[in-house]
Amino acid sequence: MAGTTINEDNIVYKTLQQSINNAGFNCTLEFVLTYGAGKEKRKAISDIVNNMEENIGAEKIDAIFKDFQLQLKTAYSVANISAQPDALMVFDALHRLGIKIVLNTGYDSSTAFLLLNELEWEIGYEIDLVITASDVANGRPAPDMILLAMQEFGITNAAEVAKVGDSMIDIEEGLNAGCNIVVGITTGAHNYEQLLSAKPTFIIHRLSELIPILT
Repeated sequence: MAGTTINEDNIVYKTLQQSINNAGFNCTLEFVLTYGAGKEKRKAISDIVNNMEENIGAEKIDAIFKDFQLQLKTAYSVANISAQPDALMVFDALHRLGIKIVLNTGYDSSTAFLLLNELEWEIGYEIDLVITASDVANGRPAPDMILLAMQEFGITNAAEVAKVGDSMIDIEEGLNAGCNIVVGITTGAHNYEQLLSAKPTFIIHRLSELIPILT
């Protein structure tokens, strides 16, 4: 969602950085993106702080996560959130090709639908399904969210699925699911070189480049 189809200026990761530093750490946004981009957010916090020092324990992780949830809700209430350029045009083009559009995310359901409501995107219209980290047992890079999407639409062969994402862990998720096409996009968390290191099928710079790939 954020960084791929939605432009929110990395608010989620800036807020994650703020909550972690509020707990007594000193990490940069680059560090947060390197170790936390695309992950379920409690897992992201754990991975970020444990790459700065020894394991700090679940209680402190939970405290940071709760602070993050509160801060993010406030940040989103005043943020300028918009669709990524070409997103609605691409959604329409994909639907005309008979392709289902599923948004999956490391957010929990409440955060994901907060964003969707802000954009006035509805399931059954702009998109066909939303699957969040709170809907599955295992977040990225496990393929659970993609597999659940396949199950919802009766798809049994991952070769019929394309995965698009703005982080390295998005690409890992797609590869782990066995998707035929895995596309990195440079509009979000990770740059071209970082995405390339995860070995996607393609790297694009805007969503409209997806259409000729899929046709």
